[in-house]
Amino acid sequence: MDTKKSSEFDKVLGAWDILVIAFGAMIGWGWVVSSGDWIGMGGVVGAAIGFVIGGIMVFFVGLTYAELTGAMPQCGGEHVFSHRALGPMGSFICTWMIILGYVSVVCFEACALPTIITYIFPGFLKGYLYTVAGFDIYASWLAVAIGVSLFMTYINIRGVKTAAILQTILTVIIGSVGIILIAASAINGDMSNLSGQFFVGESTGSMVKGVLAVAVMTPFYFIGFDVIPQAAEEIDVPLKKIGRILVLSIVMAVVFYALIILAVGHILNPQEILFSQSGTGLVTADAMGKAFNSTIMAKVIIVGGMCGIVTSWNSFLMGGSRAMYSMAESYMIPYTFAKLHPKYKTPVNALYLIGALSVLAPFAGRKMLVWIVDAGNFGCCIAYCMVSISFMILRKKEPDLERPYKVKNYKFIGTMAVLMSGFMVVMYLIPGSGAALVWQEWIMAGGWCLLGVVFCIVCRRKYKEKFGILVEIVSDEDAFALQSSDEEISAALDVAIDAAINKILSERKVRFE
Repeated sequence: MDTKKSSEFDKVLGAWDILVIAFGAMIGWGWVVSSGDWIGMGGVVGAAIGFVIGGIMVFFVGLTYAELTGAMPQCGGEHVFSHRALGPMGSFICTWMIILGYVSVVCFEACALPTIITYIFPGFLKGYLYTVAGFDIYASWLAVAIGVSLFMTYINIRGVKTAAILQTILTVIIGSVGIILIAASAINGDMSNLSGQFFVGESTGSMVKGVLAVAVMTPFYFIGFDVIPQAAEEIDVPLKKIGRILVLSIVMAVVFYALIILAVGHILNPQEILFSQSGTGLVTADAMGKAFNSTIMAKVIIVGGMCGIVTSWNSFLMGGSRAMYSMAESYMIPYTFAKLHPKYKTPVNALYLIGALSVLAPFAGRKMLVWIVDAGNFGCCIAYCMVSISFMILRKKEPDLERPYKVKNYKFIGTMAVLMSGFMVVMYLIPGSGAALVWQEWIMAGGWCLLGVVFCIVCRRKYKEKFGILVEIVSDEDAFALQSSDEEISAALDVAIDAAINKILSERKVRFE
């Protein structure tokens, strides 16, 4: 069975494209709606430090991704890394869990976008239909959710470059809005506002506890850098540079979140933050409004957050479809998901499926989608842990593997990555940790795992020895060499066959005479 081939994808993504794809995936809606909660847990400085600590935790995992992506620049990312280190079943579990994370975010963003519109236009909700888990569903709300879901799916089918252009535009808007807020804080903020909210707690121990409470939660806001390995075959950048860009995207996200927190605390005093939380809940937007003394500027922040939703949506739709493609190419899920669009070279059937789920998701209401996202984050953390373990195994198993981006002190980096990602997984399991899954989320995670078991059993029976193969992508030069070798073998066989036929005919002629 041939397990080598040249890539079928078009290499169209440049360095800037992959940077905005990763950064845009990590910067969603949370910086607009959750800044008050972060400050309430750790204080302004404490929350910023918490994000830095959380960023360091993710940084270790990111370094393992950076090395593995450069060494194995193949569509599927986690699928390829874990397959080389842990075998087919380890790869199945790792990839299936990361897909859960990607699909859950795509479905959630389909609900989040129309919800934000209601903040900007309070009269937007029209045509009440029904209520799910306390969340009212309106016809206008559904129409926007479904319309944008179809648009996002269409953009991704048109090609990764088209999606990257959209990502660039929206990421620039997010960055610009964030810079405006930070600059306004520096000019119109007041240091006295920080009084009483540097840290939360009366003692050093309670302050440290508050900082750690933020740190434990922050890695879940950095999920998204791993989209880069998913599109590795479509990246036209030197392999060593890919790893550097991946690490840079994490650093940029950490700096962005930390500066937003400091800006909000510099503009709003503790009483104003509490008032904002009990009112609109959009503390960052209210900070912008106060800094400029303008309700219009508050809505500018909301628009920035809306762009953050779309960038996350776009990135995870891209990543989820590539992960499904890689599993299908290994015959772990139905092979139809390995089909590429004949013109745009995108995994069209995988995009159709994820797009269909994003269209159906809004009918379930926002509360149910929050449960799905929490279950999806749990899946991402499991995948991170398995990739970190794969990093350590491959350093032992394949020490001579070419690594264009090679991490120094790999034992320390790998150990920290395994411990940090494992810690994130454990936090989902321990009741009272602040991140533990509730029973509804366990049902969703369990249901996804059960679906994976069904796919595994059915595909093993259907595809037999093909199940779990890893198709290795070769470079254009290697592909030419393989083709030349095949042509030489074919020519040699033709010569041998002709010689055999001539010999037989000659013997028959002698006998006849």
